[in-house]
Amino acid sequence: MTDAITDVVLFGADTFSSLAWYCLSHDSPYRVVGFTVDQAYLDAPTHHGLPVLPFERLEEHFAPGQVRLLIPLGYHAINGLRRARYEQARARGYGFISYVSSRASTWPDLQVGQNCLVYEHAIIQPFARIGDNVIIRSGAHISHHCQVADHAFVAAGATLGGNVRIGAQAFIGVGAVLRDGLAIGERSFIGAGAVVVADTEADGVYVGNPARKAARSALEVTGG
Repeated sequence: MTDAITDVVLFGADTFSSLAWYCLSHDSPYRVVGFTVDQAYLDAPTHHGLPVLPFERLEEHFAPGQVRLLIPLGYHAINGLRRARYEQARARGYGFISYVSSRASTWPDLQVGQNCLVYEHAIIQPFARIGDNVIIRSGAHISHHCQVADHAFVAAGATLGGNVRIGAQAFIGVGAVLRDGLAIGERSFIGAGAVVVADTEADGVYVGNPARKAARSALEVTGG
């Protein structure tokens, strides 16, 4: 595989994949050539006029050396489904693109991993690092020296103070506010509008102002 590959197959045939398709089509050098879904969810042969192919047999249509993938899945199973498909595709030899909106506010030395999406008006300050398979939605604010680990999801309008560390597969909800210097545990679920003022535990659900741990687990909240 070389950097000359610009054809992309998107995982999914729903609103998340439609949004990614639109952004890539209007704001990137990439060309979307198809969609792929699990065979059990293949309900229509096309999406936005492009073929929808079974993920299990994707190589029959697009070999790893022909295309790259982008997997814009949401936070189902506390980001576990997106992680699983990403790891499966990588094991089969596929490479990935990342998309950073031209309307996002970033710096030239920003470190973004593979299979990431950073949407419009997101702000990522200097010294922040974004891992692999991360989604940062529109208007999110990632302050200086923050670390967002692999497979995490930061929803629209969320605000991270400086030097916040987001654990792998964690979910930060719409409009949530995280005080500077916090460590957010792996697979933590931070609810919409929550104000987090203390470190969180792995697999915990945190809601309210100030945020408190709920009785249910993150997997229960997001589906397993």
